[in-house]
Parts: sequence; C-alpha cells; structure tokens
Amino acid sequence: MKRREVIKKIATEAKKQEAEWGLAREGANHTVYTLNGVMVPIPRHNELGEIFAIDIFRECEDVLGKGWWKK
Repeated sequence: MKRREVIKKIATEAKKQEAEWGLAREGANHTVYTLNGVMVPIPRHNELGEIFAIDIFRECEDVLGKGWWKK
C-alpha cells in the first residue's frame, strides 16, 4: 500500500468521525501525526507493506474504533 494511501485513509475516517488529525512533526525517518492526541508515526517509504499498513491502522483503533479500516 502506498504511504499517501495510508495517510489519506486515516484522514478520511478521522474527518468522518470528527476526530482531530494533524501533522505533529517531521522526524529523520518518520512523519509523526496526531489523532486526538495519539501519536501515529508513519515511515517515509513510498511503498509500505500490507501488514505494516495494518499495524499503522491498529494504532488508530483507540480513536477510530476496532477494525475501522475493514469497512
């Protein structure tokens, strides 16, 4: 899955659920976003593995709900 697709999917769902999603900081190897105070680091690779993308989505489950990306 492409990095921008992961970011777009989280941003779209956050907007739909009226959660706050924004850029926290740019690290050396990761871009760190916040989702209602939860830090979500996303590595700077154009292509992320499917399993790795799911791990990133799971970090957002506390705010967006369990299994939100499967809908």
